[in-house]
Amino acid sequence: MRVGILQCGSVAAELRPTFGDYPQMFERLLSTVSPTWEFYRYDLIAGSFPESFTACEGWLFTGSRWSVYDDAAWIRRAGEFAARLHALGRPTVGICFGHQLIAAALGGQVEKAPQGWGVGVHTTHIQTQPEWMVPAPDRLSLLVSHQDQVMVPPPGAQRLASNDFCRYGMMQIADHLLTFQGHPEFSKDYSKALMRRRRNDIGEPVYQTGLASLALDVDNRIAAQWIARFLQRV
Repeated sequence: MRVGILQCGSVAAELRPTFGDYPQMFERLLSTVSPTWEFYRYDLIAGSFPESFTACEGWLFTGSRWSVYDDAAWIRRAGEFAARLHALGRPTVGICFGHQLIAAALGGQVEKAPQGWGVGVHTTHIQTQPEWMVPAPDRLSLLVSHQDQVMVPPPGAQRLASNDFCRYGMMQIADHLLTFQGHPEFSKDYSKALMRRRRNDIGEPVYQTGLASLALDVDNRIAAQWIARFLQRV
């Protein structure tokens, strides 16, 4: 299976030698459950968009430091690309910014959340368990790093997971779009480094709570299994 990684941001330059960039993070994650997959990187910020919507069997939009409502040509083009993937029924996954991009492109609403930054390990509660959701726990813990949230989902979106901090933590749209607010590709070490880098922005109380949360387990492999099963079934 060929998976196109639609890169919407980059790891900070000083962290990249240790952790790699977002495409490498996703390749490491997904290769643990689907070792035969082939990955192709498209740097959307640089204008490197796929030549066709069928160039890969599956697509994945990454996270980003940008907001989906920022006035940038590449974001508008990325939203149009996401809407076209939906119209064509192409299997697609969105992570963090990608989750929000897909929601906004299909008629949802994304804003800075009044509750502020979410960092560290957050646990969402599963609301619905489709048949591809194997294994099937009743909650999912992932690392997060975001201010923006989906405030109003797009028409027809099914809420799969949520918590008090983030109402739309995971969504499915039709049978071919799957989105996560959390980051299954993040490691705890990267999350810690990112929090330290953004310490002044996120504020000391949230920073300290986020650091303490890293003692909790995360379900990155379960999320990877879900992504693999979802893309393969479509």
